[in-house]
Amino acid sequence: MSDTHDRPHTPLLDRVRTPADLKSLTDAELERLAHELRQETISAVSVTGGHLGAGLGVVELTVALHAVFDTPRDKLIWDVGHQCYPHKILTGRRDRIRTLRMGGGLSGFTKRAESEYDPFGAGHSSTSISAALGFAMAREMGADTGDAIAVIGDGAMSAGMAFEALNNAGHLGRRLFVILNDNEMSIAPPVGALSSYLSRLYAEAPFQDLRAAAKQAVGLLPEPFREGARRAKEMLKGMAVGGTLFEELGFSYIGPLDGHDLRQLLPVLRTARARADGPVLIHVVTQKGKGFAPAENAPDKGHARGKFDVVTGEQKKAPSNAPSYTKVFARALIDEAERDPKIVAVTAAMPDGTGLDLFAGRFPDRCFDVGIAEQHAVTFCAGLAAAGMRPFCAIYSTFLQRGYDQVVHDVAVQRLPVRFAIDRAGLVGADGPTHAGAFDVAFLSNLPGFVVMAAADEAELVHMVATARALDDRPSAFRYPRGEGVGVELPLHGAPLEIGRGRVVKEGGRVALLSLGARLAECLRAAEELDAMGLPCTVADARFAKPLDRELILRLAREHAALITVEEGATGGFGAHVLHLLAAEGALDRGLRIRTLTLPDRFIDQDSPERMYDAAGLTAPHIVSAALGALGRGDEARAAARAAGR
Repeated sequence: MSDTHDRPHTPLLDRVRTPADLKSLTDAELERLAHELRQETISAVSVTGGHLGAGLGVVELTVALHAVFDTPRDKLIWDVGHQCYPHKILTGRRDRIRTLRMGGGLSGFTKRAESEYDPFGAGHSSTSISAALGFAMAREMGADTGDAIAVIGDGAMSAGMAFEALNNAGHLGRRLFVILNDNEMSIAPPVGALSSYLSRLYAEAPFQDLRAAAKQAVGLLPEPFREGARRAKEMLKGMAVGGTLFEELGFSYIGPLDGHDLRQLLPVLRTARARADGPVLIHVVTQKGKGFAPAENAPDKGHARGKFDVVTGEQKKAPSNAPSYTKVFARALIDEAERDPKIVAVTAAMPDGTGLDLFAGRFPDRCFDVGIAEQHAVTFCAGLAAAGMRPFCAIYSTFLQRGYDQVVHDVAVQRLPVRFAIDRAGLVGADGPTHAGAFDVAFLSNLPGFVVMAAADEAELVHMVATARALDDRPSAFRYPRGEGVGVELPLHGAPLEIGRGRVVKEGGRVALLSLGARLAECLRAAEELDAMGLPCTVADARFAKPLDRELILRLAREHAALITVEEGATGGFGAHVLHLLAAEGALDRGLRIRTLTLPDRFIDQDSPERMYDAAGLTAPHIVSAALGALGRGDEARAAARAAGR
């Protein structure tokens, strides 16, 4: 697919270098351009993989916005950002579009450092209106910027932050454009009252037609009769659509519009841009995956796809004999729930990504998708726990960050037994730094009473699910990486682990490698190299970041010349707690050589997970180099570092 002759025929798109080139095209040419842009997007993502469905749903909207507004002076902000591939093609990055999500290539999201056409980066949802309002107010205070336009999906609009921003924008009353992209599906089918409200708006008689007719009729009446007619118009509007939430918040509402019909989009956007004197919300209805049948027919509408055949849509996946960690978690939770009716599961708009779609299929009345509302998900679980249920909050590591205040105040302070299943721990590959699970060990291990676990392999994950289920007197969390497991045999049922107890996987005598999480396999490979150098190596799996296995750690410190901790998390996590323990116990005074290997103090751009971990210094050669350096064998350490590519 990467060869030029395999690419679609795009004569109009070939003329576009920047959005300014759209200004010279007729409306009919813009329609043809949208068709070519859709084909180019499909072709590019077939090579790279990525978020296909969302981008296909906004092709016409992308063309219309860039044709009408004056980007980059006007600030176009995409929310979440995974629908930005057509935007990138039109904004001078077409020559690199087949490097999406690859090492050294384009980010899969908007990124300020990448282009002046990306005024605000996004990897998490529901931030666009707040950011756009910031740009709008900066303009009002003299900043040299134009209009601010936020494009937010219906799923992202369900988050509390979006409503906080709408409320503030309506109060301030400044000129601002919010495009509500209503595709009736975020990643999973939408949930909640807002989704039902938008459905009513779309299903009833077109609201914009009713309003236009009412305004026209009022304008024809003599002045004494106009006030009564205005009241009648409001009653008509209420009867038609049950009231307009957005107008009550202070926005002028336009819509719903067909988001794939440029003959509707272009004149409405032009009129709104010419006449708006306050906040405006334009409601467009689109179809996720539009124009590519395999995406349209997929359950998630082609949300996130690997490389695929552009004709059949069949994805090209490398064969694997090991199940994914996500599926192992889901099956283990189902097994526990078969024997425990108090187990319930909660997700924040990610049932497929967290595996809870499988749980919901077995226990539909015990699984709750709360929408893109991580704060609510955490406190909802706290309420369930306070009532005697056993809630599992399944959430990505980076998404849990959004509910941290609730984790502290509503869960930890009250010592409620909420169980956090933390998916996407560590580096995640193509999604890059916005989705990398780097900080959860650090921010959870600092909370009094929390039990924090990290699975070294998929069998350990099964046991950690059972451990969390059995913990009824305090909160707990267990983390596991994205992707396939290592291929170990899975137990029939999970068995609760002894809290705060690790395990020794391999005995040695000179160097101790203490791993937390899925770097255990790299530690074992490093141990083989160290053994071959005459440095017999012990390898231990900590299992728990909190509480620490004091007995194990102190024994390793006492019986070895060097201790190396290895974790897939940021500084301030497991290694820091080990250092604190050793210092408190005086182990450092006895000449112990210790190194803590963590993720570096920087965000690591997207690449293959293997290359990202190499860049992070968390592969076997780096572990060997750290051990040699700790022992004072500098020449060998430097040679090992060179072998590791440092």
